[in-house]
Amino acid sequence: MAQQRLYERVADDLARQILGGAFEVGARLPSERLLAEQYDVSRPTIREAVIALEVDGLVEVMTGSGVYVRATTRANGRAAPMDIGPFELLEARAAIEGESAALAALRISDSQLRGLTVLVEEMAAENKRDVVMSEDADRRFHLAIAEATQNSAIMHVVTELWDARERSLQSVKFLQKARAEGVKPRIDEHAAIVDALTTRDPERARQAMRRHLEGVADMVFAATEAEAVERARAQVAAARNRYRVGSGG
Repeated sequence: MAQQRLYERVADDLARQILGGAFEVGARLPSERLLAEQYDVSRPTIREAVIALEVDGLVEVMTGSGVYVRATTRANGRAAPMDIGPFELLEARAAIEGESAALAALRISDSQLRGLTVLVEEMAAENKRDVVMSEDADRRFHLAIAEATQNSAIMHVVTELWDARERSLQSVKFLQKARAEGVKPRIDEHAAIVDALTTRDPERARQAMRRHLEGVADMVFAATEAEAVERARAQVAAARNRYRVGSGG
């Protein structure tokens, strides 16, 4: 039996509570921080679990407020199939595509480098018009680097990771949320990858790719924050407490 994914375990338990009546419609779930402590997982794992509950129509994320119960029955009567979570996918891509870039740095041709530059220019242009087309150019950029490794196994794995991004209902939902918050392919980071590949330096190419994908994870994590208001209030309260202590009463 395949090992259950972390976010799937959390989502299943929260769904069981919602379906069992532990939370009424309109009730707010505990904060992401508290849930992470309760389940002993990372906050990205909690966010993946919440997205799975969203796909099932059980909760609604109110940006700047929190996660609220939307229904106590699943929209389609049963749980949607769970696939690779968006953050675990980005983690895998950082590891695998980092090595793809390192090997490509040793084997990439001048014409392939020119092709990557054209794709970066295409991304920059499409960012101003159609983010979906920009994301398509982004995919072709990363697959072109995998192709430059001249290793069919690496090409297969990187292609599969991108296919999972578009196949997983949880990742698709996550991408839609990030897109709605204005997340687009980062032109400067893609240009830095091309620059690193141009030097034919494997370590520089590896680090440029890893920085890019780790930066994507940070960016979309911030963009999909549901509890910004709660966090701001906590910061204000902490500042007030410091003031009171400093003022000597």
